[in-house]
Amino acid sequence: MSTQEMEDTEKLYYTISEVSKLFDINASTIRFYEKEFNLKPTKNKKGNRLFTRKDIENLYKIVDLVKSKGFTLQGAKEQLKKFDKTAQEEVKQQVIEKLLNIKAQLLKLKEQL
Repeated sequence: MSTQEMEDTEKLYYTISEVSKLFDINASTIRFYEKEFNLKPTKNKKGNRLFTRKDIENLYKIVDLVKSKGFTLQGAKEQLKKFDKTAQEEVKQQVIEKLLNIKAQLLKLKEQL
């Protein structure tokens, strides 16, 4: 299954075998990353792992860092923390900008009254 095929389908969940094919890695490696990086895929009544797109995005970051960029597991964990902090700072900055914009609009409305 390619990423294009994944985008074309409207599935909410993907099995571990589908994810394994997507990344061309063993299911055991996915389970190992799940434990090491504290991933929490949904499990059905049988206990089978079901991965959401968000789970797959997180796994992609891990596979990219470890397999493509040659990070150690510890290095990948640290890099992911940096990604998270950066993303949080970006969201925080966007919220501040929106609030400042709203404040400016409210002040403008107040002047017009």
